Amino acid sequence: MTTKAAVDERSPDSRSLGAGRAFAWMLVVTGAAGLLAAWVITLDKFKILEDPTFVPGCSFNPVLACGSIMKSEQASVFGFPNPMLGLVTYGMVVAIGVGLLAGARYRRWYWLGLNAGTLFGVVFCAWLTAQSLYAINALCLWCCLAWVATIVMFWYVTSHNVRNGVLPAPVWLRRFLDEFTWVLPVVHIGIIGMLILTRFWDFWTR
Repeated sequence: MTTKAAVDERSPDSRSLGAGRAFAWMLVVTGAAGLLAAWVITLDKFKILEDPTFVPGCSFNPVLACGSIMKSEQASVFGFPNPMLGLVTYGMVVAIGVGLLAGARYRRWYWLGLNAGTLFGVVFCAWLTAQSLYAINALCLWCCLAWVATIVMFWYVTSHNVRNGVLPAPVWLRRFLDEFTWVLPVVHIGIIGMLILTRFWDFWTR
């Protein structure tokens, strides 16, 4: 997915940039995946509020227990269910990706805003991962889908901005990202996978 953005040469100071189709589709697909996860979790959250005995379809055992996650304090850290935030933010990412597919170019501040948003998302997902593993002691598969989507989104948006000069970086880093951006989300997701495997090792090996 090492595509080069289209640069608007008429306004170099504003850094008006587009992006290749592969990058645009990445935003659409990851945004849609996150949106799907947020939508399903929101519906199940409403069902739990209506009926506290409701068991979500993704609750399979004591570890893969979406219900335990949804009933936790961490599931409403901002005073409302976390997936409601995802409904807005992932929907915005899909819209940005569709705009790029249609040939849109965005100013530097817009790309920085997208990068800041994905950074917030990946940090929030890291916190939720830690809470799931070491406080709630359960996993939600839909949450995991949202984590993966956010991680991929963050690293590719960051790579896009570095490679196109939106974020300052040394030449060697730009060259690395031209070829090996995929390594970063793979390693990131792999680390989370190892944490999940080791945290619940006793359960998996029964």
